[in-house]
Formats: sequence, structure tokens, C-alpha cells
Amino acid sequence: MTIDRRNFLHALAGVSVLSPATALSSNKAVLADRPKIACNQYTWHTFYQREGRNWGADLDASLADFVKSGIIGYEPSVNSAEEIRTLAPLLKKHKLEMHSLYVNSTLHKADEADKTLATVTAIADAAKPLGLKIVVTNPSPIQWGSAEDKTDSQLTVQARNLDRLGAELKKRGMTLAYHTHDVEMRNAAREFHHMMLATDPAHVSLCLDVHWIYRGSGNSQTALFDIVKLYGKRIAELHLRQSKNGVWGETFGEGDIDYLRLANELKTIGIRPHLVLEQCIEKESPRTMDAVMAHRLDLQYVEKVFGT
Repeated sequence: MTIDRRNFLHALAGVSVLSPATALSSNKAVLADRPKIACNQYTWHTFYQREGRNWGADLDASLADFVKSGIIGYEPSVNSAEEIRTLAPLLKKHKLEMHSLYVNSTLHKADEADKTLATVTAIADAAKPLGLKIVVTNPSPIQWGSAEDKTDSQLTVQARNLDRLGAELKKRGMTLAYHTHDVEMRNAAREFHHMMLATDPAHVSLCLDVHWIYRGSGNSQTALFDIVKLYGKRIAELHLRQSKNGVWGETFGEGDIDYLRLANELKTIGIRPHLVLEQCIEKESPRTMDAVMAHRLDLQYVEKVFGT
């Protein structure tokens, strides 16, 4: 029923022992150093798609809906610098912040990596005056929808180019945040771990897409929190999504993943990542409300768990 985020963008051209009550109270200041809570464009696309609507057909009207949710931060999926120039006046009109954006990248092929770096840095340069701080990228698979895994040599090339991109963004005062879906968790998470271990933490941070790590690990919170333990200091951004019994819910709330525990563990290690809602829906998800109402409830729960 839904297309994945890669194809969507391509088509657009230590455990805390605090009690729950004490933990929620102690989280009030967690967001103090962060921009406002944001939401990714792809989330809204999935709700619009369910209603037979097209998010990009009238972006002005779509962003007007977005604002009704009470969310101030907007994380778009971007293909080109020209898209930023089109988006800029709409952000101003709707009084939205854009501290992060999502881009695709092809980095495992040496002959395409230079083109990717040029495109992404052009996007970053165009978006910097709008307040951009974080560029999120999930390096593309070998082929859209492919079950084929990258070779060791391709992973070596990809890690080198990911580090190059991060170094270029650092020169611009920005952070590159490496993002994954479930495919990078296959085969002992060899692709994910190599990207983290073969890149300089000064150049490459982590966008922890919490539910894709969870789902890619066979719905394992153990694996999720092991990754937080291993790489927590590198987390610059969280993508927030919840499920119940493995199915994405309409709203971000209590469910399969213990987000209160996550909030407390990040606070314990002194990490205050940018928070980006990505409560997408899939074919099996409940259908009881529209996107605006769902995101109003999402925002309330994020503020309850992570602070205001």
C-alpha cells in the first residue's frame, strides 16, 4: 500500500532504574538545547496516500495541514538545491523551522559518489541560510528493492565516501547523520557496523531510526539498546516511530519499544539529539483518524517522554 522512502524521494525527483513518574519529571529539560520537535515529510505522505491524496501536488496546502498539528519543525526529503529554493518561501509563510533534511545518496560506486557529493553539498549550501544543521542520508542499496547485499569492497568504498561527505558538511558547520532501514541490519548488521566503525565520528554522526533498527533486528529491543550502548555518543538525531505487535500504529505512544527507557539512557550519557517524528502507517495500521489529529497526539506524547 505504501512505497518506501527511497522510492518516494526518487519519484519526487546502561538501563535507567527511575520509576515512570520520576523519569517523566526528570526529562523536562532534555530538549533545552535542541530545536523544536520536528516531523519528517514522508510520514505525511503515507497518511495522504491512504486518503488517495498527493502530498506534493499542492505543497502550500499540505504545509498548512502540517501547521495545524502544532509541530514547528519540518524535515523534508530533498533531491536538489532547486527544491530548497522552491521550499524556502513556503517555510517562511507557514513559520516552520527546517533544522534537518533527508537526502538519498549513492556512495558504494566510485563513479557515482562524486556526483552524489556535489548534489548533497549544493543542497546544503542552498539550505544553510534557512537554518539547516543536520543532513540525514541513507546510502542507497545496490538496486531499489533488491535483496542483494553489497560486497566487502563496496562497503569499503561507501564508508570512505560517507566520511568524505561528512567532512565536506563539517566545513559548512553542519552534521552528517547516517541513517538506516532494515536492509543494513542483515547478515549480522555488517553494513551498519562498518559504516559506524570505518568513519570518523568527527565527520559522521548517527540518525537513529529507532523502529527500523528494531524491525531490522527481528523486533529486538535487546539489539536496539545494544546499539545505543555502542554508538550512543554519535546520535545526532532520532526518528521516532512506534508499533504494537509489530505493526506501525497511527500515533506515537506506548507500544513495542520502550521510549521512556531510551529517553533516560540518552539523558544519562548526555546526548540531546534532534527529535523527528516519523510515525508512518502501513497496510495493516489502524485507520481511525486523519493526519492532523494523529500528529497532534504524536506531539503530545513526545513532549511527555522527552520534555517540552
